[in-house]
Amino acid sequence: MGGLLGELGKQLAERWLTLLALPGVLFLAVAAAGHTLGHGAALDVGRLVSAVSDAAQHPQVSTVGGQVVLLTAVLAGAAATGLAAQFLGSAVERIALAAGWSAWPRPFGELAERRVARRQRRWDTVRARYETLRLQERAPRPADRPSPRERHRAAHRCRRISVERPERPTWSGDRVHAAAVRLDRDAHVNLLVVWPHLWIVLPEEIRGEIGRARTALARAAVLGGWALLYLPLAWWWWPAAPLAATLVIISAYRLRTASDTYATLLEASVRLHLTDLADQLRIEEQPMGPLLGAAVMRRLSSPAPVPEAGP
Repeated sequence: MGGLLGELGKQLAERWLTLLALPGVLFLAVAAAGHTLGHGAALDVGRLVSAVSDAAQHPQVSTVGGQVVLLTAVLAGAAATGLAAQFLGSAVERIALAAGWSAWPRPFGELAERRVARRQRRWDTVRARYETLRLQERAPRPADRPSPRERHRAAHRCRRISVERPERPTWSGDRVHAAAVRLDRDAHVNLLVVWPHLWIVLPEEIRGEIGRARTALARAAVLGGWALLYLPLAWWWWPAAPLAATLVIISAYRLRTASDTYATLLEASVRLHLTDLADQLRIEEQPMGPLLGAAVMRRLSSPAPVPEAGP
């Protein structure tokens, strides 16, 4: 037990150092540099080195007690900043996945609704072009058939908008939602109902892969939280603005990649292991499809409550 607790403490310390302390210290260093240099001498390295040297020679800093207090203050400030980034990252993740966007308060709900409508119109136009090219490929004369490259380009443009017809204001949100749409269409399975039960019967290695994909999604959102923290620093130090913009771009790319991986693993897990769940539920063996999905849903769905008869 002592060894287990020691290993757990070591892992927690490493996690705290990686996720909170080091990024927080970097943020505090950038904030201090920006406060020292300002806009007028934003890139004056010599001035920054001189300011650091003067601070290091201060009597209160040169003593052991002063250094301990300074180190404690820096670590506490770094941890607090890291927690703030985690909180903002949770908000970024909720916005990126946009699961409950229809309940967002005004004016965010109206803006999201307009964006969904605009994305649907774009997707319908590109999808119609793709379907037209598919029909033209069946033309009897080879000269009347379009180049396969045109169809591939149309499919790529459609996927850049959304894998399925958009129902959410963001690509990442639609990508995760597409997994539920496909499973409902192909197997009549409600992912929200099936997933908690399926998770119990999944092999450990698959649960590990899904957990890592979910962690990557959360970390990409936290990177967006750090971008939101760096942005106010541009008020007195302009290099913070391109730094925040760079973090936003990296966060958006990682959110897109992580949500694609996560959604792919969710859908693949259901398609490959729904029969395992059906076996646990003592459902007659049958191939993956609407019949199996409907049988599983009937077994897992809770019936609506029946109102009691009046006196």
